[in-house]
Amino acid sequence: MSDPVLLYTSPGCPDCAAMRRYLKEHDVAYEERDVTAPGVAAEAKSRYGVRVAPITVIAGEALWGTFAHQKPRLDELLAGT
Repeated sequence: MSDPVLLYTSPGCPDCAAMRRYLKEHDVAYEERDVTAPGVAAEAKSRYGVRVAPITVIAGEALWGTFAHQKPRLDELLAGT
């Protein structure tokens, strides 16, 4: 994958921690942004329509919701399907 994954997270978020583990286990480079940092939640809301972490942006597609909710589509995107 050429572009790194963009991962919006928040401190103490168990689904965010699960997403980080998953990406590391699959050797996926990612850039992490903390939605509690000034302006980051507004950035996520304006770009993707949501501001609740985790938000995962991969291959131009934004996924949000729990890790379990995101994982099936994430698996497809990482497999190139």
